[in-house]
Amino acid sequence: MNTFRIDASALSEKAPELRAGDRVLLSGTIYTARDAAHKRMMAALRAGEPLPFPLEGACIYFAGPTPAPAGMAIGSCGPTTSGRMDPYTPALMDRGLAATIGKGGRSREVYDAIVRNRGVYLCAIGGAGALAAQCITSCEVIAYEDLGCESVKRLTVRGFPLIVAADCAGQNLFDAGRAAYRKEA
Repeated sequence: MNTFRIDASALSEKAPELRAGDRVLLSGTIYTARDAAHKRMMAALRAGEPLPFPLEGACIYFAGPTPAPAGMAIGSCGPTTSGRMDPYTPALMDRGLAATIGKGGRSREVYDAIVRNRGVYLCAIGGAGALAAQCITSCEVIAYEDLGCESVKRLTVRGFPLIVAADCAGQNLFDAGRAAYRKEA
């Protein structure tokens, strides 16, 4: 396992170097979006309307942060179960999305889209949203404000700790873990 310090703007370029199990300290601009926001973004794509942010090279963090306490840019900001966004992720990756951040395994269709588009799936630690918030230096609602915590937000992160869960070489920690368990059983 290697540790990489990566600027979010370089994820498309760096993704081919990353392997499942590597650690990433991510800095730069990322976007939050959950189920309802993904549904609206897909409707916008079907209607030929612009998305709230450019997809090319972008990174979406599946999170619905809580309001910011005094002196913080954001409240607790832990990952949401990624599988809920699986119906939308392949189409977004096919349009240039470089990376997603969440927790838990993904569907075969998502893993295939990661390989096809030379992207990456990164996992944040579930249950550590208050700690993750310490790596977020700014937060701005940029779309779908009516969705509350599920609105699309632009975050600036610094040294955000992540693990490469699925790489563009076709490896993922979830299948590897199940295979190792079956060997031991």
